[in-house]
This record gives sequence, C-alpha cells and structure tokens, in this order.
Amino acid sequence: MMKSLALTTTIILFFTQFLWSQNPSIIGKITSNKDNLSYATASVKNTNIGAITNDEGLYEIKNLHPGTYTIVARIAGFKPQEKEIELKQGQTLTLDFQLEEDILGLEEIVITANRSRINRRKATTIVNVINPEIFQTTQSVTLGEGLSFCSGLRMENNCQNCGFSQVRMNGLEGPYSQILINSRPIFSGLAGVYGLELIPSNMIKKVEVIRGGGSALYGNNAIAGTINLIVEEPIQNSYEIGYANSLIGVGVDNVDDPATDYNLQFNTSLISDNNKSALALYGFHRNRKPFDANDDSFSEISKLKNSTLGAKLFQKFGTKGKLSLDFFHVNEERRGGDKFELPNHEAGISEAVEHHLTTVAANYDQYYSENDLLSVFASGQYINRDSYYGAEQSLSDYGNTKDKTLNIGVQYNTKISKGDIIFGFENTSSHLKDMKLGYPDYDNAVIEDGEIVSIPHTDNIIVSHQKMNTLGLFSQYEFSLNKLKLTLGARFDHYDIQDEEHDSSDKSGNVFSPRINMLYDINNKLQARLSYSQGYRSPQIFDEDLHIETSGSRQVIHRNSDDLEQETSNSIMASLDYNHNFGDVNLGFLVEAFYTKLTDPFANEFSDPDENGVIIYTRVNAEGGAEVSGVNLELTLVPSPTLSITGGFTIQKSEYDEAQEFNEKSFFRTPDNYGFLTLDWDPKENWELAFTANYTGKMLVPYFGVDAADTEEGELRKSDSFLDLGTKISYRFKINDSNLELSTGIKNIFNSYQDDFDTGINRDPAYIYGPLNPRTIYAGIKLSNLGF
Repeated sequence: MMKSLALTTTIILFFTQFLWSQNPSIIGKITSNKDNLSYATASVKNTNIGAITNDEGLYEIKNLHPGTYTIVARIAGFKPQEKEIELKQGQTLTLDFQLEEDILGLEEIVITANRSRINRRKATTIVNVINPEIFQTTQSVTLGEGLSFCSGLRMENNCQNCGFSQVRMNGLEGPYSQILINSRPIFSGLAGVYGLELIPSNMIKKVEVIRGGGSALYGNNAIAGTINLIVEEPIQNSYEIGYANSLIGVGVDNVDDPATDYNLQFNTSLISDNNKSALALYGFHRNRKPFDANDDSFSEISKLKNSTLGAKLFQKFGTKGKLSLDFFHVNEERRGGDKFELPNHEAGISEAVEHHLTTVAANYDQYYSENDLLSVFASGQYINRDSYYGAEQSLSDYGNTKDKTLNIGVQYNTKISKGDIIFGFENTSSHLKDMKLGYPDYDNAVIEDGEIVSIPHTDNIIVSHQKMNTLGLFSQYEFSLNKLKLTLGARFDHYDIQDEEHDSSDKSGNVFSPRINMLYDINNKLQARLSYSQGYRSPQIFDEDLHIETSGSRQVIHRNSDDLEQETSNSIMASLDYNHNFGDVNLGFLVEAFYTKLTDPFANEFSDPDENGVIIYTRVNAEGGAEVSGVNLELTLVPSPTLSITGGFTIQKSEYDEAQEFNEKSFFRTPDNYGFLTLDWDPKENWELAFTANYTGKMLVPYFGVDAADTEEGELRKSDSFLDLGTKISYRFKINDSNLELSTGIKNIFNSYQDDFDTGINRDPAYIYGPLNPRTIYAGIKLSNLGF
C-alpha cells in the first residue's frame, strides 16, 4: 500500500513538473544605443508578472500560459515600449527591446495628476517631477532643500530661533499647499511646520508637484497646489551608503568658527528571484551645530539632530494582486537661541522641539481586467513632540503636543465607453492635544525661618485640544475627442472640527469642489492646457504660528473669531508646453499663467500687548477677498548628451482687495519674482560638474524689534534681492564590483545672505528672509553597487 502511494505521488509530481516545464516563457534583451540596460523591467501589462534585467541587459519571464500578452519594457530616463505577442504551449519566445532615451522626461509615469498612473505628456495637468538626480546635483539632503528647484516654489525660513520653514507655491504660504505622502494626506499641520526639513532626501523616490487647485482630488488645503512625496520602492538588489560634511559660514564677516553639518545615509533593497516580494530599508543621521551670523551669541540657524529609519516592502499575490507596506520613524531634536550647553530654562532664549514621528501605511491593489483596478488604503501618522519656547530663564514654557492622523479609503479605476473613470471615498481624521506643562512656582514658595519649606507646582494647561474629521467622496471622468482630452472631476467633503476645550469654537461644513482640465495637442511639439478648479481651507483651532515669536519682546497666541468661515478659492490656469529635438539638441519650454481668487481669506487682527507682553492674534475672514496672479516660465535645454540646463522663473502679484495689517494690501514675505537655474555638465568620463542658482526678489517683511520706530505697532520693511550661486564637482570610479563617488562644492558662493538680523535677547526672531544658508563648503563620499 505504501509503495503504491509513493509511486502514485512520484508520478503526479513528475507529470506536474512536466506540464509546468511546457508552459511558454519569454527571454530577451533590453538595450539603448547598443548599451545594455541593467535593472530595467519587462512586465506583462496590468499584472504582477515580470522580470528585471541583469548586468548584460537580459531578462526571462517564466511559466506563462498560452495566450496574447502586451509586454512593457521600462526604466527611468527612457521612453517605455510596448509589444503585443502571442504565446503557444511549450514556446520560448525571444523578445528584444531597444529603448529611446527620454531626455526631457515627457514619458515618465506620474500619479498625482489624477490619482492613477499616467504618462506625464498625456496628463491634462502639468506635473513637475523632482527626482533623486536633482537632490544630488543640488546637494539637497532634505525634502525642503530640493523644493527650491521647482518652478513656482520657494522655500523660506520664518524663525531665527527654531528654524520653522515653509514652502510657498505661486505666492501663497505653506498652509495653502497640500503635502501628501504616497498620495495620502497624512502630513498634518503640526508635521508641516518642521516636516519639510524632517524628511531626508535619500528616502524619496521622487516628488511630484502640481500647481493650482487640487481640492477636487485631494481635499482640504490644496489651493495653491499639491506636493506628493513618493517613497523609494525596491526594484533590485542594491546598496548605497554615503557621508557628507559641511561648514556653514566659511569666510563670513563676524563668524570666527563656521558651524559643522554632517549627515550619514544608507539605502538597501532585496528582491526575490520570482520578483513577487521585496524589501527596501533606508536610514539617515544628521548633526548640525548652531550658526550665529552676527556674533551676538544668539543663533540664526538652529542646532539640529535627526535620525530616521524606514522600510518599504511589497508582496504580490497571483498575477494581479499586490500589497505594499510602508514604515518610517523620525527622531529629531532642534534648538535655537543661546547657551546651548545649559538646560532650556537657563538660557536667555531657547526655542527647542523634540519630535518623535512615526508613519505607517498599507495599500492593496487588485486588477480585475486590463481597465479595472481596485485600491484599498490606510495610512497613519503619530507625532509626540516635547517643546520649550521661552526667554529669560522662564520655567513656564515647557510643552508637549500629541497629534494622530489617520487616512483610510477605497478607489476604483475603470473604463466606461471611451473614457476612464475614477471614483472612491476617503476619510481623514486627526486628534491633537497641545499643552503647557506645569512647573515649580518659586515665587510662591513657603518660607519659614529663612528656609524654603515647600514649593508649589502648577498644573498642566491645555492650550489646544482639537478633533478633526473630513469625509470625502470623489469622482473623475477623462475622455478624448481627437486632439482634445477633457478631465471632469468633483469632490464632496464634509468636515467637522471640535474644540474639546471651548464648544463655541466647533466648526463644520460641506464643500463641493469641481475641477475641469483640458489638454489640446496642437501638434506633436506643442500642447495647450486650460483648467478651472475650486479649493478650500477649513478653519482650525490649533495654529503652529503661535510659536514663531514667543521668545524675546513679544509672545503671540492665535485664536479663531467666533464667526470664522472656511476660506474658498477659484483658480484658472493656462499653459503652452513646447518640446522638440533639433538633431542632438533637445528643448523644452513652458509658459503657464495662473490666477486665484480667494474668498473669505484668513487674516489676522492683533491686540495690544498685555502686562505680560502677550499679544492675541485673532484669525478672521478678510473683507473683500484676495487675488494671486502671475506666470511661471520653465526651460529645459539639453544641447548635448553631456550637458543639461534647467531653469524656472516666476513673475507674480499677491494682494488683498482691502488693506490689512500696516494698511497694506500686498502679501508679506512674498516677492514679486523669483527663480532657479541648474546646469549639469559631464566634461569627461566619470566627472560631473554642476552649477546652481536661486534668485529671490524684494519683499515686504514686518519688523517688531527694539529698533522699530514704534515697538508696539512695528514697522514694514522692504528686503533686498538675493542671488544664491553654487557649484559642485564629482568624480566616480570602480572599486571591484562597487562604484565610489567623491564630491565637493560650495553653496551661496558670494554669501548673498541677510545682513540686518535683529540682535540680542529682545530681538524679533520672525524678522528673517532671503536664502536659508550663508556661504557653505561641503564634501562627500558615496559607495554603491548602482550604475553611474
């Protein structure tokens, strides 16, 4: 009996193996100009079946079933290519691909344009992509630094002490832009304050930027535009480790000892032989010393330590299901002011925060046919932040803030008639609690016989305790009529904001946000786009701005007025996009006009300081609204395979309809023109030389320091313009099977930097503008198994 069972099992296994071996397969080679393309992917369209090429550009897709397939060959920097084939039982088909280089990046796949994968050239919305090469060329070690090299975007520092930074898009301040992580809105208002400097660039696969209203797709705050941070995904077995060290303030007047800033980073990924599972790990550590620009013993650039660890993995199920998981944790400590060797409450000024930020996400994609895709997703972010914002040895300014954000939803992509439709829902909730911590009250200590008998301790005080929930339903239909492509989208949001401390501050509302985008292919070189969209910002109880000026001469607290309404916008954008190659010369030029009308825009009314120097800013709806208009210009010029030039310039105007603070209509801290330029040149094999430039025009900046004509009312000043130039040189060579890169460079070569910082303990720390860093020299080394 046992022998018969064993024989039967052997026969079944042999027969199964025989049948499996008869399944058809595909082998081939992916090249470009006769060069082998390693780590390119060859995949069966709309399935999880695929393979990655080896160092010789070879791939093999095994164990397919007989039938008709579309095979897609793809690798970053090259135009994808599709071929339809028919496989027969037992056949091994040879299928080679010769890819053409995508010099202008027009064929890149983007997600942010319509919440699904689409060719960038075919998107009805202009999508700018900041890729790892830009971060490397510009020596940008964080997300925030890299955003300065995208049209319509400008990074700024808003505080001498804590280094609070924000990105302005098309002239609108940070809260008007929606920041996404892997397309999910979990980057909370609290995270956004320092978050652009919290995120290291080595964890980023790319950043997609859309200017203009996006509330129809992404909800609250997407008025100026959307910034989508896409985390690196494992596609090959690889490793990379790098170290860089910078000296901030080299050769600057009044600076005896430049501040050091070093960072260490690593990336590694593993992928299974059958390409069905993979894991990527990344890490980052940074240590920056404080920088004092004017020798007054108070820092202009904060002390900073950052340690980040993260992972991304995926598992494919069958041929059409895929589960992706993300995780990263950031520990960051920053402190500005003076006397860094002492505890916070023993310094003249100290603004210090310690972040513990954890983000987790899960996404499951299931294809049901070539055009039917179901996505189910959930993302969460938790922040635990300890803080101190105080001056003159105050014990009362320690705080703690906890913030939880959760986003869950479902999205379905399908095709109806000749159009593509997307619909779904998502729910975003957050819970924030901000408090001042109790402290020993020495002023009311009990004294007997000249000795302290007891010291009372004050209670914790809740500054803000808010709960927010937004439920959004969205849909979009996209179809083509000859050369015209139309995208019609809409979203309905219901938001509910609860103030757990004051019931009168509860807010709720319903918002309908439509979106219309048109793309017209005038010819194969020139495209025209036109769009209209509505957006909104809902009121919030908590506002991080309350910390900007809490040290020194003033302490500012923000509150909402009782009748505060949501802020809404109507945006129109029109563009002409020209792309053509003249022999070996490739040229891309974009002209994009934008106009945004803000209704009930948020503005501030401020009280006179009380006996403790506290000023209350009350957020109100400005009368008459506001308008932002202008034009973005973009240029991409690649005159040869060894030289590329990219630039952008913005000319714009941002004004309230009625005069606001200082009897001024213009938005503060918003220059009428700004731009950037990067030049990347490979003069000879293994050498790379880069030049960068950032221009910032003049702007209006409020000043409330002791040198103001009226220290209580303050005064409005106009800044200088700045031109920040940089250069970098890199050399790469082989060590066995690894690649080593050595680099060095200078940022802000001519030290185009603010020269009138406020000084002393009573300074106005919000009086800061211009480039983020003075002249900085750096050097770095990187080792990896990735190709040059």
